[in-house]
Amino acid sequence: MVDITHKNFSLRKAVAVAILHVSRQETMDAIRDGRVPKGNVYECARTAGLFAVKNTSSAIPDCHPIPVEYTAIRYQQQGLEIRIEVEVHTIYRTGVEVEAMHGAAITALTMYDMLKPIDKKVVIGQIALHSKSGGKSALPLPSDKEFRSQIVVCSDTLSKGEGTDTSGKAAIAALEAMHVTTQTYTVIPDDAEEIRKQLLLARQQEADLLLFIGGTGLSKRDITPDIVAPLLDVQIPGIMEAVRNYGQQRMPYAMLSRGVAGFAGDTLVITLPGSASAVREAIAALFPHLLHVFEVRQGKRHS
Repeated sequence: MVDITHKNFSLRKAVAVAILHVSRQETMDAIRDGRVPKGNVYECARTAGLFAVKNTSSAIPDCHPIPVEYTAIRYQQQGLEIRIEVEVHTIYRTGVEVEAMHGAAITALTMYDMLKPIDKKVVIGQIALHSKSGGKSALPLPSDKEFRSQIVVCSDTLSKGEGTDTSGKAAIAALEAMHVTTQTYTVIPDDAEEIRKQLLLARQQEADLLLFIGGTGLSKRDITPDIVAPLLDVQIPGIMEAVRNYGQQRMPYAMLSRGVAGFAGDTLVITLPGSASAVREAIAALFPHLLHVFEVRQGKRHS
């Protein structure tokens, strides 16, 4: 199966539709009057559809087992056609489109099986995804906005030319995948004046995003959050709560990060841990949906 462990949980919904055609009005009358020999067509098919939704991963190899938290099966009769609509909800890392379509297919097939003794010309028509929501597609980004970032790596060791930076490079690559351009990349020591200088410079240059990487831990030289926090005009605690929550699901030490985030002028400032894996996880936890904060800031979208 495809690896989805990097994805965020979100409310995801899908509606699938299947069309079943009968050949004569007598079949419809038998369904309505409860005269089908195999039983109540709508209720038996509904039961089969519910089981199908919940057991999709057992039938389709690449589907992940998903906690299905809501399923509704609705029928609409039009002439000699029955429209079957299956709606599925979950809060999970991946969507429920296949679950909804599987439910619709099995509901239709159950109806076919129940009706074939009285109508040899029943046909299952199109089975299709009608709608879906949730995940990244739920919040499309503004197509006319080019986001500009600056990255500052805080490290006494790297600033002396000792060792190779992997965290800053990881951030550049991850942001580039989100269509965020890195304007400047700087390595500085864990020094209060240098950190302050870089933040004020990014604000002056009107960068959209400033990432400080490193210095968010508990050692005496980890001072990045302490210097950054007083310079923020508006703190956004939820950003780092999301990062720590995402990291905690993967690494128990994530709770020890003291990162802060917020706006300095119109520049969004985020302080991240120093390891490359933590940087990748933080960006996966926040992007691309975090970029909507700029529309919220300008009053174009509600938070």
